[in-house]
Amino acid sequence: MSRINPFYLVATLLVVLLFSFVKLSSIKEELAEVKSEYKGVNALSSELVGLKKVYATSKNSQKSLQRVLRNSALKDANIKQKNSKSSIKISSESIEKRALNRLLGKILNATYNITSFKIRKLSETHASFEMEIKW
Repeated sequence: MSRINPFYLVATLLVVLLFSFVKLSSIKEELAEVKSEYKGVNALSSELVGLKKVYATSKNSQKSLQRVLRNSALKDANIKQKNSKSSIKISSESIEKRALNRLLGKILNATYNITSFKIRKLSETHASFEMEIKW
């Protein structure tokens, strides 16, 4: 039998070791990329879950909007409502600026999907507005 030269054995082991280090480093880079993508997807899913809780319940939106419109400061504002299946249109020909400020403060600080909003100044103390909220 012939003997294996120890130099060939050491060289083969060094090549295998070098190949293993190169492969390990490439796998570490892939793992870092996958972790980064996972963190991004996780953050996005958390945001979507939060948005779904806020916007998905149309009944809660409708009830809270009706509570805002039944506010005692807004009773004299002569606010007209047009309800449809997927939206509500709120308008007023002439509303005092205090009542309008209160209404907009309540609506804009809540989570409503406002699709259109028009406001026009009539005088120093009165304005007219039109707003559409979808759910």
